[in-house]
Amino acid sequence: MNYKANKTQFIISNKTTIDKANFVILPIPYEMTTSYGHGTANGPQAILKASEQLELWDEEVKEEIYKTGIFTLENYKFVKSEKIFFENIVKDVENLLSVIKGTPIFLGGEHSITQGLIEPFSKKYKDLSILHFDAHADLRLTYQGSIHSHACALYPASRKNKVVQIGIRSVGADEKQFVNQGLVKTFFMHENLDIDSLINKISKELSENVYLTIDVDGFDPSVMPATGTPQPGGFMWYEAMKIFKSICYKKNIVAMDIVEVAPNKAGYITEFNAAKLIYRLMGYIAEKKKLF
Repeated sequence: MNYKANKTQFIISNKTTIDKANFVILPIPYEMTTSYGHGTANGPQAILKASEQLELWDEEVKEEIYKTGIFTLENYKFVKSEKIFFENIVKDVENLLSVIKGTPIFLGGEHSITQGLIEPFSKKYKDLSILHFDAHADLRLTYQGSIHSHACALYPASRKNKVVQIGIRSVGADEKQFVNQGLVKTFFMHENLDIDSLINKISKELSENVYLTIDVDGFDPSVMPATGTPQPGGFMWYEAMKIFKSICYKKNIVAMDIVEVAPNKAGYITEFNAAKLIYRLMGYIAEKKKLF
């Protein structure tokens, strides 16, 4: 795996090296199994480009978050073979973890990449749990002939690690057997509209070390319209921020991925909001770790 800096940095480059950065961003423009709207392969670059329009001083965190050190890697190599791609990404992320000290942030690409990303963290952190922010359960065994479909993104991890799902409002008949069973705790959106109560429930379910996976369709489509499989009735911006802030402060976020941004010609809302989301999450983590 190449550890060179991306020509398009997230936010701004302050000449931080990968081994000293507190946040390391890896764009993964992988798209193989999208089943409705397409374009997730363009998501990482669109987010990086949109980040150039962010103010460096964050109005909530009240700090210039980039000063903590952000290093953006070159795009992860796209391989048009599911088997080879997922074998490679597990090994490459394991190697990456031996090089960096900061929090890794992965930019999708479709949600299927989470299958490969979680495994190295599951090996490293024996108590790892996963906070899954999404409109869909993503617990299918297979979908449209692929075990690596975006609709199967959380199934492998759910066999080994506690998976806490929030924002869920679309479940297939062939995956409902896995909802609220075994290691999966699913909080359906329509049953958990009291955000403070939901935060308490989430906190109790998660372990100390948490991998955060964010499918942007977990937000209401008014917040993140450019995504492949939108669903009505998702989280609004400040509802989601309240949840993320609480979890970032209470738990140890070991890594995160932000997936399913599918840019379109209608505007830049989704990629910009995703960039602001990432910057804000960095701020929460930096405050928790006292990096300012």
